[in-house]
Amino acid sequence: MSRFSLVRLGEHPAGDSGPMSQILDGESYQAIPDEVRPRVGCGVRVGSYASRTYSMQDYWQTTLVTKILKDEPDYILFETKNSTYEWRLI
Repeated sequence: MSRFSLVRLGEHPAGDSGPMSQILDGESYQAIPDEVRPRVGCGVRVGSYASRTYSMQDYWQTTLVTKILKDEPDYILFETKNSTYEWRLI
């Protein structure tokens, strides 16, 4: 089973990891079926499909991707309006 990681870089890093990576339509913010890799104009959600017992959150979600800075098979560095993120297939 694949696992994914999403980390906001910078002074206050944050993020999540888990078996779920969803790409969210830029207008409806609904998950786009069968898409897991970030792309411009869409949001990204990474984490768990189900609630965790000891966690305050089940996933980390971004605003819309504005720019892809680096795109490799298992790694994408991208920007949103106000943050820079690393997405990984781990």
